[in-house]
Amino acid sequence: MTAGASTAGGSTDGDRAASLPRGIRANPRVSQWLAVRADGTVQVFSGKAELGQGILTALGQLAADELGVALHRIRVLPATTAAGPDQGLTAGSMSIADAEALRMACAEARALFVREAAAGFGAGADDVVVTDGVLRNRRDGRTTSYWQLAGVVDLDQEIRGLTAPKLPPEHAVVGTSAGRVDLPDKVTGRPRFIHDLSLPGQLAGRVVRPPSRDARLLDYDRTVEGLAGVVAVVRDGDFLGVVAETETAAERAAAVLRRTGRWRQEESLPAEDSIHAVLRGTEAETTVVREDGAPADAATAWKTMSATYTRGFLAHASIAPSCGAARWDGDGLTVWSHSQGIHPLRRAIAQAAGADVAAVTVHHVEGAGAYGHNGADDAAFDAVLLARAVPGRPVHVVWSRQDELAWSPLGSAMAADVTAGLGPDGRLVSWSYDVWSYGHTARPGYAGSPGLLGAAHTARPYPLPPSADPPLAAGAGTARNAVPPYAVGRRVVRAHRALTTPIRTSALRTLGAYLNVFATECFVDEVAAAAGRDPVEYRLAHLTDPRAREVVERAARAAGWSSQPPQEGVGHGIGFARYKDSGAYCAVVAEVEAVHDIRVRRLTIAVDVGRVVNPDGVVNQIEGGAIQSTSWTLKERVRFDRMRITSDDWESYPILRFTEVPEVVVEVIGRPDEPSVGSGEASQAPTAAAIGNAVAAALGVRVRDLPITAERIVAAMDD
Repeated sequence: MTAGASTAGGSTDGDRAASLPRGIRANPRVSQWLAVRADGTVQVFSGKAELGQGILTALGQLAADELGVALHRIRVLPATTAAGPDQGLTAGSMSIADAEALRMACAEARALFVREAAAGFGAGADDVVVTDGVLRNRRDGRTTSYWQLAGVVDLDQEIRGLTAPKLPPEHAVVGTSAGRVDLPDKVTGRPRFIHDLSLPGQLAGRVVRPPSRDARLLDYDRTVEGLAGVVAVVRDGDFLGVVAETETAAERAAAVLRRTGRWRQEESLPAEDSIHAVLRGTEAETTVVREDGAPADAATAWKTMSATYTRGFLAHASIAPSCGAARWDGDGLTVWSHSQGIHPLRRAIAQAAGADVAAVTVHHVEGAGAYGHNGADDAAFDAVLLARAVPGRPVHVVWSRQDELAWSPLGSAMAADVTAGLGPDGRLVSWSYDVWSYGHTARPGYAGSPGLLGAAHTARPYPLPPSADPPLAAGAGTARNAVPPYAVGRRVVRAHRALTTPIRTSALRTLGAYLNVFATECFVDEVAAAAGRDPVEYRLAHLTDPRAREVVERAARAAGWSSQPPQEGVGHGIGFARYKDSGAYCAVVAEVEAVHDIRVRRLTIAVDVGRVVNPDGVVNQIEGGAIQSTSWTLKERVRFDRMRITSDDWESYPILRFTEVPEVVVEVIGRPDEPSVGSGEASQAPTAAAIGNAVAAALGVRVRDLPITAERIVAAMDD
């Protein structure tokens, strides 16, 4: 069989019914997933959003293999509520796992075309093979094609799950580093991002945020309405914005409103330095995440150790700020957004705007990397509120850098206490872990509220509910990766989610896993040192999962762990995790130089994501997560006073510079017989732990409060 060819029924067409993925149960018809065109192309509809992670390319590869067509024929369309499946959120490193639904839909479509061709040939389905969309009767050589049959085969059919997707040996495109379909536009500067959007009759909108968290608008200067280019000034309660003919006019008018607006303000935030004490003292929902293993005999406990690890709030800090556009046409509303969940956003907008859900359409347009729930949804609703004042004309809203850093949802501050008991041989015999956090999810539609910033500021507001957590079965939030992956004897793990929050928090890359893995992996290093054991050897002694052991061994070997010559001021550290305890395995070795400041020189990473769809894509995701984690671990922390977020520019909220980016080496372990899992969040937490352990190795000082700055190193030396 030639590359791209397959037998008509796939690997198991017939008696054995394949299980139906959740995406198929929610979107059960083939026509919801794809359309075959007479021009020799296939349109693939997806509910997943391209966030810079290359998902449209990977989905195209999966579809090409299942249909038996060349990759260049596949057109994966941007997600829209007007067509295609509702797949909820693009989040949690689940897009590749959720793509099993697309594979099954494509397999079903292939079977429908094969049956039609076989009937025309007067042959059986097993006699038909597909090569680049050409269906050939292997008995007499007659052919037809998807394109010739496109008007005959009805894809509006229920997916029954009787045609299973192909097995790895039949793949021709999956497993190859196909070129990213989104990169040519980005490299050449062609308009592709929502910030580049140019719709007929488009106006520019700007929103003037309150000067502090709970400020109330008293009045504004009405002369703004007469400024050149101003079309409308919109006030709805504490929501204030302007619509103008041009970006320049909108910026000028917003500056005047910002300068002349009168607000009533009061202190409503805790002192920044007290946030972890406030967090621990807030009424919380406590969940026993894990309690198992027999209690250790007190006589066998050689040593007991304890430590506390903390982190502050983190911002998404995308290079480009949030953006959105909207147009009202009578009762109909069209929205353009770089949201990670256009269907939940659609429902939230309808609720907040008092519109019929059926009258609202949301189109996904790429924006800057989101890394979770940033301001994209809020910017879209800002556009909705402003566009209502100018029916028939779209309004394009771009947030300022200050808005992005001060008003987007944040990743929660967290604190964790860990205690472990060691046996006489140095092995772990008990483990107790408690973690405190504000919630990690408050996406649009949560808790019956739209969950949109602008909607909370209107005259008839929809307050922003306190953030919650995903359930444990869905990967958890506060408790994500809180259970150690090691054989540690008795385990008691508890998560405490605060029921109120002074600062809006929601999903940020890895949710609670970043702090939990940092705490667990740094503490394992501390325990290994107390036991007089090498950190890598100590981990392997407590790991029973062979895939976990392999990533640790490979990362250590690739980094030359056992052969590194001692260097003054240079340290090496390792971190390991299996993301969400069910996703990708990842181990990271960090090489850190600590002389005048902390500099990560090299990150060596081994990762196992099961079946690899696009090797280069996996490497890119792992590199990106590791570099962002380096920035979080060394630099990033939201600052605030009693009234407002004060870290609202790149000086007060520093991120890693290009000159500080470490060398990153990634080794991908391919397992074609294992299910594919996502790679986007796999390296984030292990990288933080590896850096923390490397700093301790270089300086002999353990910093347990993130980020690891010079000031915190000095403070740790004084402890």
